[in-house]
Amino acid sequence: MDRRDFMTTSVAMAASLTAGRVLAARSDRVRLGVIGTGLRGQVLLQELLRRPDVEIAGLCDIEPLMLAKALTQLERAGRPRPPTWGQDRNPQAYKDMLDAKRLDGVIIATPWEWHAPMAIDAMRAKVPVGCEVVAGITLQDHWDVLNTHLRTGTPYMLLENVCFRRDVMAVLNMVRQGLFGELIHLQGGYQHDLRAVKFNSGDPAKPYGGGVEFGPKGWSEARWRTDHSVQRNGELYPSHGIGPCAMWARINRGNRFTHLNSFATKARGLRDYVRQLGGADHPNTSVTFSLGDVVTTTLACANGETILLQHDTSLPRPYSLGFRVQGTRGLWMDVNRSIHLEGTSPAHQWEAFAPYQDKFDHPLWKAQAAQAAGAGHGGMDFFVVQAFVDALKAGAPMPIDIYDAVTWSAITPLSEMSIRSGFQTVAFPDFTAGLWQQREPMFAL
Repeated sequence: MDRRDFMTTSVAMAASLTAGRVLAARSDRVRLGVIGTGLRGQVLLQELLRRPDVEIAGLCDIEPLMLAKALTQLERAGRPRPPTWGQDRNPQAYKDMLDAKRLDGVIIATPWEWHAPMAIDAMRAKVPVGCEVVAGITLQDHWDVLNTHLRTGTPYMLLENVCFRRDVMAVLNMVRQGLFGELIHLQGGYQHDLRAVKFNSGDPAKPYGGGVEFGPKGWSEARWRTDHSVQRNGELYPSHGIGPCAMWARINRGNRFTHLNSFATKARGLRDYVRQLGGADHPNTSVTFSLGDVVTTTLACANGETILLQHDTSLPRPYSLGFRVQGTRGLWMDVNRSIHLEGTSPAHQWEAFAPYQDKFDHPLWKAQAAQAAGAGHGGMDFFVVQAFVDALKAGAPMPIDIYDAVTWSAITPLSEMSIRSGFQTVAFPDFTAGLWQQREPMFAL
Protein backbone atom coordinates (compact mmCIF):
# COMPACT_ATOMS: atom_id res chain seq x y z
CA MET A 1 0.00 0.00 0.00
CA ASP A 2 1.42 3.40 -0.96
CA ARG A 3 0.69 7.05 -0.58
CA ARG A 4 -1.98 7.00 -3.31
CA ASP A 5 -3.89 4.42 -1.30
CA PHE A 6 -3.62 6.68 1.72
CA MET A 7 -5.08 9.62 -0.14
CA THR A 8 -8.13 7.62 -1.20
CA THR A 9 -8.52 6.21 2.30
CA SER A 10 -8.25 9.51 4.15
CA VAL A 11 -11.73 10.67 3.12
CA ALA A 12 -13.15 8.11 5.55
CA MET A 13 -10.85 9.19 8.34
CA ALA A 14 -13.31 10.87 10.67
CA ALA A 15 -15.71 7.96 10.60
CA SER A 16 -12.99 5.38 11.15
CA LEU A 17 -11.44 7.24 14.03
CA THR A 18 -14.80 7.50 15.76
CA ALA A 19 -15.49 3.83 15.20
CA GLY A 20 -12.15 2.92 16.72
CA ARG A 21 -12.96 4.52 20.04
CA VAL A 22 -15.85 2.34 21.07
CA LEU A 23 -14.17 -1.03 21.63
CA ALA A 24 -13.47 -0.69 25.30
CA ALA A 25 -15.24 2.56 26.05
CA ARG A 26 -16.72 2.95 29.50
CA SER A 27 -15.37 -0.42 30.64
CA ASP A 28 -14.29 -0.85 34.25
CA ARG A 29 -11.85 -3.58 33.31
CA VAL A 30 -9.87 -4.33 30.17
CA ARG A 31 -8.53 -7.65 28.96
CA LEU A 32 -5.05 -7.23 27.52
CA GLY A 33 -2.69 -9.56 25.75
CA VAL A 34 1.08 -9.24 25.54
CA ILE A 35 2.98 -10.30 22.42
CA GLY A 36 6.65 -10.57 23.32
CA THR A 37 7.52 -11.47 26.91
CA GLY A 38 11.24 -10.83 26.75
CA LEU A 39 12.95 -8.38 29.06
CA ARG A 40 11.04 -5.32 27.80
CA GLY A 41 7.77 -7.21 27.67
CA GLN A 42 8.24 -8.31 31.27
CA VAL A 43 8.78 -4.71 32.38
CA LEU A 44 5.54 -3.63 30.70
CA LEU A 45 3.75 -6.67 32.09
CA GLN A 46 4.84 -5.69 35.60
CA GLU A 47 3.25 -2.28 35.12
CA LEU A 48 0.04 -3.88 33.89
CA LEU A 49 -0.01 -6.13 36.94
CA ARG A 50 0.07 -3.05 39.18
CA ARG A 51 -3.41 -2.21 37.90
CA PRO A 52 -6.45 -4.05 39.30
CA ASP A 53 -8.48 -2.87 36.29
CA VAL A 54 -6.33 -4.89 33.86
CA GLU A 55 -6.82 -8.59 33.25
CA ILE A 56 -3.98 -10.36 31.48
CA ALA A 57 -6.00 -12.41 29.02
CA GLY A 58 -3.20 -13.86 26.90
CA LEU A 59 0.56 -14.12 26.52
CA CYS A 60 2.52 -14.96 23.39
CA ASP A 61 6.23 -15.60 22.92
CA ILE A 62 8.14 -18.10 20.82
CA GLU A 63 10.89 -18.38 23.44
CA PRO A 64 9.59 -20.82 26.12
CA LEU A 65 11.99 -19.50 28.77
CA MET A 66 10.67 -15.95 28.46
CA LEU A 67 7.09 -17.14 28.40
CA ALA A 68 7.71 -19.08 31.60
CA LYS A 69 9.20 -16.00 33.27
CA ALA A 70 6.11 -13.98 32.38
CA LEU A 71 3.86 -16.66 33.85
CA THR A 72 5.93 -16.55 37.03
CA GLN A 73 5.26 -12.79 37.22
CA LEU A 74 1.53 -13.44 37.13
CA GLU A 75 1.79 -16.17 39.76
CA ARG A 76 3.74 -13.91 42.11
CA ALA A 77 1.13 -11.19 41.62
CA GLY A 78 -1.63 -13.62 42.54
CA ARG A 79 -3.14 -13.46 39.06
CA PRO A 80 -4.70 -16.42 37.25
CA ARG A 81 -2.71 -18.14 34.53
CA PRO A 82 -3.90 -16.90 31.12
CA PRO A 83 -3.93 -18.81 27.85
CA THR A 84 -0.54 -18.83 26.15
CA TRP A 85 0.61 -19.05 22.56
CA GLY A 86 3.99 -19.60 20.93
CA GLN A 87 5.29 -22.52 22.99
CA ASP A 88 5.73 -24.43 19.73
CA ARG A 89 8.04 -21.65 18.48
CA ASN A 90 5.65 -20.86 15.63
CA PRO A 91 6.30 -17.20 14.70
CA GLN A 92 2.70 -16.88 13.51
CA ALA A 93 1.23 -17.99 16.84
CA TYR A 94 0.28 -14.42 17.75
CA LYS A 95 -2.40 -14.54 15.04
CA ASP A 96 -4.17 -17.32 16.92
CA MET A 97 -4.16 -15.16 20.05
CA LEU A 98 -5.67 -12.26 18.11
CA ASP A 99 -8.30 -14.54 16.59
CA ALA A 100 -9.35 -15.90 19.98
CA LYS A 101 -11.64 -12.86 20.49
CA ARG A 102 -10.60 -12.51 24.12
CA LEU A 103 -8.79 -9.19 23.99
CA ASP A 104 -9.69 -5.53 24.46
CA GLY A 105 -6.14 -4.57 23.51
CA VAL A 106 -2.66 -5.91 22.95
CA ILE A 107 0.85 -4.82 23.90
CA ILE A 108 3.50 -5.52 21.25
CA ALA A 109 7.03 -5.81 22.66
CA THR A 110 8.81 -7.91 20.06
CA PRO A 111 11.88 -7.31 17.86
CA TRP A 112 11.48 -4.26 15.63
CA GLU A 113 10.88 -6.10 12.39
CA TRP A 114 7.72 -7.66 13.81
CA HIS A 115 6.09 -4.42 14.98
CA ALA A 116 4.45 -3.42 11.71
CA PRO A 117 3.04 -6.82 10.69
CA MET A 118 1.81 -7.57 14.20
CA ALA A 119 0.17 -4.16 14.58
CA ILE A 120 -1.47 -4.50 11.17
CA ASP A 121 -2.83 -7.94 12.01
CA ALA A 122 -4.09 -6.71 15.39
CA MET A 123 -5.86 -3.72 13.87
CA ARG A 124 -7.45 -5.93 11.22
CA ALA A 125 -8.72 -8.11 14.08
CA LYS A 126 -10.13 -4.97 15.74
CA VAL A 127 -7.74 -5.32 18.68
CA PRO A 128 -6.36 -1.91 19.82
CA VAL A 129 -2.57 -1.71 19.80
CA GLY A 130 0.00 -0.42 22.26
CA CYS A 131 3.22 -0.87 20.31
CA GLU A 132 6.76 -0.52 21.55
CA VAL A 133 9.03 1.64 19.43
CA VAL A 134 9.59 1.56 16.46
CA ALA A 135 6.43 1.53 14.28
CA GLY A 136 8.11 -0.06 11.24
CA ILE A 137 11.31 -0.68 9.31
CA THR A 138 10.74 0.56 5.77
CA LEU A 139 8.93 3.71 4.71
CA GLN A 140 6.25 1.50 3.15
CA ASP A 141 5.75 -0.17 6.55
CA HIS A 142 4.70 3.19 7.95
CA TRP A 143 2.19 3.88 5.18
CA ASP A 144 0.78 0.37 5.64
CA VAL A 145 0.39 0.76 9.40
CA LEU A 146 -1.29 4.14 8.95
CA ASN A 147 -3.65 2.97 6.22
CA THR A 148 -4.68 -0.09 8.22
CA HIS A 149 -5.55 2.17 11.14
CA LEU A 150 -7.57 4.48 8.91
CA ARG A 151 -9.45 1.63 7.26
CA THR A 152 -10.26 -0.27 10.46
CA GLY A 153 -10.60 2.58 12.95
CA THR A 154 -8.66 0.51 15.49
CA PRO A 155 -6.79 2.59 18.11
CA TYR A 156 -2.98 2.58 18.00
CA MET A 157 -0.54 4.08 20.51
CA LEU A 158 3.24 4.18 20.32
CA LEU A 159 4.57 3.33 23.78
CA GLU A 160 7.27 6.01 23.85
CA ASN A 161 8.01 6.42 27.54
CA VAL A 162 10.47 9.35 27.41
CA CYS A 163 7.63 11.76 26.63
CA PHE A 164 6.63 11.12 30.24
CA ARG A 165 10.04 11.80 31.81
CA ARG A 166 9.65 14.21 34.68
CA ASP A 167 12.02 16.94 33.49
CA VAL A 168 10.73 16.59 29.92
CA MET A 169 7.16 17.15 31.07
CA ALA A 170 8.15 20.11 33.25
CA VAL A 171 9.82 21.67 30.21
CA LEU A 172 6.68 20.97 28.16
CA ASN A 173 4.75 22.88 30.81
CA MET A 174 7.21 25.76 30.51
CA VAL A 175 7.08 25.77 26.71
CA ARG A 176 3.28 25.97 26.82
CA GLN A 177 3.48 28.89 29.23
CA GLY A 178 5.85 30.72 26.89
CA LEU A 179 8.84 30.89 29.23
CA PHE A 180 11.30 30.13 26.41
CA GLY A 181 9.63 32.60 24.05
CA GLU A 182 9.20 31.46 20.46
CA LEU A 183 10.93 28.13 19.86
CA ILE A 184 13.89 28.24 17.49
CA HIS A 185 15.93 25.05 17.86
CA LEU A 186 15.55 21.69 19.61
CA GLN A 187 17.91 18.78 20.18
CA GLY A 188 17.61 15.22 21.38
CA GLY A 189 18.92 11.79 20.63
CA TYR A 190 19.77 8.33 21.77
CA GLN A 191 23.27 8.49 23.23
CA HIS A 192 23.72 5.23 25.08
CA ASP A 193 26.59 2.74 25.11
CA LEU A 194 24.80 -0.40 23.86
CA ARG A 195 27.83 -2.58 23.24
CA ALA A 196 26.94 -4.89 26.15
CA VAL A 197 23.35 -5.01 24.84
CA LYS A 198 24.37 -5.89 21.29
CA PHE A 199 26.79 -8.61 22.39
CA ASN A 200 26.76 -11.28 25.09
CA SER A 201 27.82 -14.89 25.67
CA GLY A 202 24.47 -16.39 24.72
CA ASP A 203 23.77 -17.31 28.34
CA PRO A 204 20.13 -16.53 29.23
CA ALA A 205 21.23 -15.75 32.78
CA LYS A 206 23.53 -12.97 31.50
CA PRO A 207 21.69 -10.97 28.83
CA TYR A 208 24.10 -8.02 28.97
CA GLY A 209 27.77 -8.39 28.13
CA GLY A 210 30.05 -11.26 29.02
CA GLY A 211 30.90 -12.12 25.42
CA VAL A 212 30.84 -11.00 21.80
CA GLU A 213 28.16 -13.25 20.33
CA PHE A 214 25.13 -12.01 18.43
CA GLY A 215 22.50 -13.42 16.10
CA PRO A 216 21.64 -17.12 16.65
CA LYS A 217 24.48 -17.50 19.18
CA GLY A 218 23.43 -14.43 21.19
CA TRP A 219 20.62 -13.95 23.66
CA SER A 220 17.92 -11.35 24.19
CA GLU A 221 18.52 -8.19 22.12
CA ALA A 222 21.87 -9.49 20.89
CA ARG A 223 19.93 -12.15 19.01
CA TRP A 224 18.14 -9.62 16.77
CA ARG A 225 19.12 -6.00 17.42
CA THR A 226 22.79 -6.26 16.51
CA ASP A 227 22.00 -7.36 12.99
CA HIS A 228 20.46 -3.96 12.37
CA SER A 229 23.90 -2.47 13.08
CA VAL A 230 25.39 -4.89 10.56
CA GLN A 231 22.89 -4.25 7.79
CA ARG A 232 21.73 -0.65 8.24
CA ASN A 233 23.18 2.87 8.54
CA GLY A 234 20.91 5.57 9.86
CA GLU A 235 19.08 7.02 12.83
CA LEU A 236 17.89 3.61 14.03
CA TYR A 237 16.14 4.64 17.25
CA PRO A 238 14.66 8.11 16.90
CA SER A 239 11.62 8.18 19.16
CA HIS A 240 13.33 8.71 22.54
CA GLY A 241 14.81 11.93 21.22
CA ILE A 242 12.21 13.10 18.74
CA GLY A 243 9.14 12.30 20.87
CA PRO A 244 9.63 15.10 23.41
CA CYS A 245 10.91 17.47 20.70
CA ALA A 246 7.79 16.80 18.64
CA MET A 247 5.55 17.55 21.59
CA TRP A 248 7.40 20.78 22.34
CA ALA A 249 7.25 21.85 18.67
CA ARG A 250 3.60 20.77 18.16
CA ILE A 251 4.48 18.41 15.31
CA ASN A 252 1.34 17.13 13.54
CA ARG A 253 -0.61 19.72 15.54
CA GLY A 254 0.03 23.06 13.92
CA ASN A 255 3.50 22.17 12.68
CA ARG A 256 5.21 19.39 10.75
CA PHE A 257 8.56 18.11 9.53
CA THR A 258 9.32 19.24 5.96
CA HIS A 259 12.86 18.03 5.26
CA LEU A 260 15.49 15.71 6.70
CA ASN A 261 19.22 15.32 6.29
CA SER A 262 21.50 12.73 7.90
CA PHE A 263 25.25 12.23 8.18
CA ALA A 264 27.04 9.15 9.53
CA THR A 265 30.60 8.76 10.76
CA LYS A 266 32.76 5.75 10.05
CA ALA A 267 32.01 2.56 11.98
CA ARG A 268 34.72 1.53 14.45
CA GLY A 269 33.19 1.07 17.92
CA LEU A 270 31.53 -2.35 17.53
CA ARG A 271 34.48 -3.74 15.56
CA ASP A 272 36.95 -2.66 18.24
CA TYR A 273 34.71 -4.01 21.02
CA VAL A 274 34.63 -7.46 19.42
CA ARG A 275 38.40 -7.47 18.93
CA GLN A 276 39.07 -6.30 22.46
CA LEU A 277 36.83 -8.79 24.22
CA GLY A 278 36.80 -11.68 21.79
CA GLY A 279 40.38 -11.70 20.63
CA ALA A 280 41.80 -11.54 17.14
CA ASP A 281 40.73 -15.09 16.28
CA HIS A 282 37.03 -14.75 17.12
CA PRO A 283 34.84 -15.25 14.01
CA ASN A 284 32.94 -11.99 14.65
CA THR A 285 36.11 -9.95 14.07
CA SER A 286 35.46 -10.41 10.35
CA VAL A 287 31.97 -8.84 10.55
CA THR A 288 31.58 -5.50 8.78
CA PHE A 289 29.24 -3.14 10.63
CA SER A 290 27.31 -0.65 8.50
CA LEU A 291 26.00 1.62 11.28
CA GLY A 292 28.12 4.75 11.72
CA ASP A 293 29.26 5.25 15.30
CA VAL A 294 27.57 8.66 15.42
CA VAL A 295 24.64 9.47 13.14
CA THR A 296 23.53 13.11 13.08
CA THR A 297 20.11 13.98 11.68
CA THR A 298 18.67 17.45 11.16
CA LEU A 299 14.97 18.11 10.59
CA ALA A 300 13.40 21.29 9.25
CA CYS A 301 9.91 22.27 10.43
CA ALA A 302 7.12 24.13 8.66
CA ASN A 303 7.14 26.86 11.33
CA GLY A 304 10.85 27.53 10.91
CA GLU A 305 12.40 25.51 13.74
CA THR A 306 15.24 23.04 13.32
CA ILE A 307 15.67 19.83 15.30
CA LEU A 308 18.93 17.92 15.67
CA LEU A 309 19.06 14.24 16.63
CA GLN A 310 22.13 12.15 17.40
CA HIS A 311 22.30 8.36 17.50
CA ASP A 312 25.42 7.27 19.39
CA THR A 313 25.33 3.69 20.68
CA SER A 314 28.62 2.06 19.63
CA LEU A 315 31.20 3.97 21.65
CA PRO A 316 32.05 4.25 25.36
CA ARG A 317 29.97 7.04 26.88
CA PRO A 318 27.57 7.79 29.74
CA TYR A 319 23.86 7.68 28.97
CA SER A 320 22.30 10.89 27.73
CA LEU A 321 19.43 11.88 25.49
CA GLY A 322 21.02 15.28 24.91
CA PHE A 323 17.90 17.41 25.09
CA ARG A 324 18.02 21.12 24.34
CA VAL A 325 15.13 23.54 24.07
CA GLN A 326 16.10 26.97 22.76
CA GLY A 327 13.82 29.90 22.13
CA THR A 328 13.92 33.67 21.83
CA ARG A 329 14.01 34.08 25.63
CA GLY A 330 16.39 31.33 26.72
CA LEU A 331 17.24 27.65 26.75
CA TRP A 332 17.32 24.44 28.78
CA MET A 333 19.77 21.56 28.44
CA ASP A 334 19.46 18.23 30.19
CA VAL A 335 23.15 17.22 30.07
CA ASN A 336 24.20 20.00 32.43
CA ARG A 337 20.76 20.10 34.11
CA SER A 338 20.77 23.84 33.59
CA ILE A 339 18.59 26.65 32.28
CA HIS A 340 19.03 30.25 31.22
CA LEU A 341 16.08 32.62 30.86
CA GLU A 342 16.62 36.20 29.78
CA GLY A 343 15.48 38.68 32.39
CA THR A 344 15.39 36.00 35.09
CA SER A 345 18.80 34.32 35.07
CA PRO A 346 22.01 36.25 35.73
CA ALA A 347 23.42 37.54 32.45
CA HIS A 348 25.48 34.95 30.55
CA GLN A 349 25.13 32.42 33.37
CA TRP A 350 23.44 29.07 33.81
CA GLU A 351 21.06 28.34 36.64
CA ALA A 352 20.35 24.92 38.11
CA PHE A 353 17.20 23.46 36.60
CA ALA A 354 16.02 21.69 39.76
CA PRO A 355 14.14 24.69 41.26
CA TYR A 356 12.42 25.29 37.92
CA GLN A 357 11.41 21.65 37.66
CA ASP A 358 9.87 21.87 41.13
CA LYS A 359 8.02 25.05 40.23
CA PHE A 360 6.79 23.88 36.83
CA ASP A 361 6.37 20.19 37.61
CA HIS A 362 3.69 18.80 35.34
CA PRO A 363 0.35 18.13 37.07
CA LEU A 364 0.60 14.42 36.18
CA TRP A 365 3.80 14.11 38.17
CA LYS A 366 2.54 16.31 40.99
CA ALA A 367 -0.48 14.08 41.42
CA GLN A 368 1.02 10.65 40.80
CA ALA A 369 4.72 10.68 41.63
CA ALA A 370 4.12 8.36 44.58
CA GLN A 371 2.24 5.88 42.40
CA ALA A 372 5.02 5.97 39.81
CA ALA A 373 7.73 5.31 42.39
CA GLY A 374 9.48 2.04 41.67
CA ALA A 375 8.17 1.77 38.13
CA GLY A 376 10.54 1.13 35.25
CA HIS A 377 12.75 3.88 33.85
CA GLY A 378 12.30 6.21 36.79
CA GLY A 379 8.51 6.11 36.66
CA MET A 380 8.14 6.71 32.94
CA ASP A 381 6.81 3.20 32.31
CA PHE A 382 4.04 3.77 34.84
CA PHE A 383 2.79 6.80 32.94
CA VAL A 384 3.03 5.35 29.44
CA VAL A 385 1.11 2.21 30.44
CA GLN A 386 -1.41 4.31 32.31
CA ALA A 387 -1.93 6.52 29.26
CA PHE A 388 -2.67 3.54 27.03
CA VAL A 389 -4.97 1.76 29.48
CA ASP A 390 -6.89 4.88 30.49
CA ALA A 391 -7.45 5.95 26.87
CA LEU A 392 -8.60 2.44 26.03
CA LYS A 393 -11.05 2.33 28.93
CA ALA A 394 -12.45 5.77 28.15
CA GLY A 395 -12.66 5.27 24.40
CA ALA A 396 -10.54 8.43 24.15
CA PRO A 397 -7.90 9.34 21.54
CA MET A 398 -4.50 7.86 22.20
CA PRO A 399 -2.14 10.53 23.59
CA ILE A 400 0.70 9.34 21.31
CA ASP A 401 -1.34 8.49 18.28
CA ILE A 402 -0.92 6.88 14.89
CA TYR A 403 0.36 10.08 13.27
CA ASP A 404 2.96 10.54 16.01
CA ALA A 405 3.98 6.90 15.64
CA VAL A 406 4.58 6.86 11.91
CA THR A 407 6.05 10.37 11.77
CA TRP A 408 8.62 9.77 14.49
CA SER A 409 9.50 6.28 13.34
CA ALA A 410 9.76 7.17 9.64
CA ILE A 411 12.84 9.22 10.52
CA THR A 412 14.77 5.93 10.39
CA PRO A 413 14.17 4.91 6.75
CA LEU A 414 14.39 8.55 5.64
CA SER A 415 17.78 8.92 7.36
CA GLU A 416 18.95 5.73 5.66
CA MET A 417 17.79 7.17 2.36
CA SER A 418 19.68 10.42 2.99
CA ILE A 419 22.92 8.64 3.89
CA ARG A 420 22.72 6.26 0.90
CA SER A 421 22.27 9.23 -1.44
CA GLY A 422 25.49 10.89 -0.27
CA PHE A 423 23.91 12.77 2.65
CA GLN A 424 21.33 14.48 0.48
CA THR A 425 18.35 16.30 1.97
CA VAL A 426 15.06 14.45 1.47
CA ALA A 427 11.49 15.69 1.66
CA PHE A 428 9.53 14.49 4.68
CA PRO A 429 6.12 13.01 3.80
CA ASP A 430 3.02 14.52 5.34
CA PHE A 431 1.33 11.50 6.86
CA THR A 432 -1.59 13.67 7.98
CA ALA A 433 -2.48 14.78 4.42
CA GLY A 434 -2.74 18.37 5.60
CA LEU A 435 -4.63 17.72 8.83
CA TRP A 436 -1.66 18.98 10.84
CA GLN A 437 -2.91 22.49 10.12
CA GLN A 438 -6.17 21.91 12.01
CA ARG A 439 -5.19 19.45 14.73
CA GLU A 440 -4.70 20.77 18.25
CA PRO A 441 -2.27 19.52 20.93
CA MET A 442 -3.80 17.00 23.30
CA PHE A 443 -0.85 15.22 24.95
CA ALA A 444 -0.78 15.65 28.73
CA LEU A 445 -3.25 18.53 28.80
